[in-house]
Amino acid sequence: VQIVESGGGLVQPGGSLRLSCAASGFTFSTSYMRWYRQAPGKERELVAGISSTGTNTAYAGSVKGRFTISRDNAKNTVYLQMNSLKPEDTAVYYCNLRVYWGQGTQVTVSS
Repeated sequence: VQIVESGGGLVQPGGSLRLSCAASGFTFSTSYMRWYRQAPGKERELVAGISSTGTNTAYAGSVKGRFTISRDNAKNTVYLQMNSLKPEDTAVYYCNLRVYWGQGTQVTVSS
């Protein structure tokens, strides 16, 4: 299993970023996928999840209405569209499939 995140960076408060997670080595189209994040000095927290078909999604309360998780099963990729970003969204964002994790991508929200 290989999971590779991309799309992180530095953005001003109120800005947007779209993270991508490219996955391989398993049957992506039948797998529930999740995004987590970990801020410095804090525990890793679940941000969003999406069912295998994309029909069902779930979000942490802190990001609901601002973040959107989606997937393209033809490309074996899951996305996290992040809008109205806040400084407290600063963290390393990880893509997850069961016990498998990517290396993470850094998101920094700062003026």
